[in-house]
Amino acid sequence: MKPRKKPAVRRVLRFFLLIVCIGLIAFLGINEYVKASVKDRTISAEETVGLDVDCILVLGAHVAGESPSLMLRDRLNRGLELYEAGASDRLLMSGDHGRKNYDEVNVMKQFAIDAGIPSSHVFMDHAGFSTYESLYRARDIFKAKKIIITTQEYHLYRALYVAKRLGLDAYGVAAADYVYPGQSYREFREMLARVKDFFYVIIKPEPKYLGEAIPVDGDGDLTNDR
Repeated sequence: MKPRKKPAVRRVLRFFLLIVCIGLIAFLGINEYVKASVKDRTISAEETVGLDVDCILVLGAHVAGESPSLMLRDRLNRGLELYEAGASDRLLMSGDHGRKNYDEVNVMKQFAIDAGIPSSHVFMDHAGFSTYESLYRARDIFKAKKIIITTQEYHLYRALYVAKRLGLDAYGVAAADYVYPGQSYREFREMLARVKDFFYVIIKPEPKYLGEAIPVDGDGDLTNDR
């Protein structure tokens, strides 16, 4: 008589479901923890006046040739608003310029210059390939200690959490609150990224590139490559 296999199969399935449930709880728990732990660091544009920060960090997003995407344009406009309001007289544009034919940061800087910001007040971080790298390099390359970060609200939680864990005194001001095309996918991807960076800031790996210090209280034209 052959032994029954059903009880063994059920045990495997129950174990698998248990692992899935634990993973899902951890996934959702980390996301809620990241958001809750920095909620008090999200402020309005009006509340930035008098903070005396080293710079306004604008996090990069997609560009098409020489034009910023709508999402990036909203981030830039918020950064310019904060600059004009006196939150800081230094802008740090951090984004992806890892290829010759793709350049977020020069597009970002040109946007600021076209709006009347002096070129010397606009720094570019050409190796801000990720949120984690942007914050790490803001601290170690640009020697910023106290900053305002601007990006969309869903992304701002993670940026502030990374900044906090890296020892930066950071505040966040959300860009305009629009629903962009592909937002549902973007929100889900951000949930995955929060979990990734939750562990990144424990390990604290170095960014792909570091280099010589370019203090953000100096001349932004030192970061020019054109």
